[in-house]
Amino acid sequence: MATFGRVSQALARSSLYQARRQLSAAAAAGAHGEQAAKTWKILSFVVALPGVAVCMLNTYLKEQQVHEHERPEFVPYAHLRIRSKKFPWGDGNHSLFHNGHVNALPDGYEGHDK
Repeated sequence: MATFGRVSQALARSSLYQARRQLSAAAAAGAHGEQAAKTWKILSFVVALPGVAVCMLNTYLKEQQVHEHERPEFVPYAHLRIRSKKFPWGDGNHSLFHNGHVNALPDGYEGHDK
């Protein structure tokens, strides 16, 4: 068993030594690093940017297909839209990113006939 341990340690040392030599030789050459940088730059422009453009186009087209939905009927539940103090902007009743079509106020939707 001890012999197996010594052999495996010797193999590990030799493989680590070889890896260190290869890395130092590659660093000394310097050409490999420049070629890798060029490859990644080309891949970024040829693969990544068109991929992002295709995803943006897909999202835009899907959004165009969605029909505007009717908003749900307002039900004044006591545990929703609690205002213990006014917001520090505007009239104090609208949240910072308020959307009048989607977000209801405590007394109903804006422009909604009661």
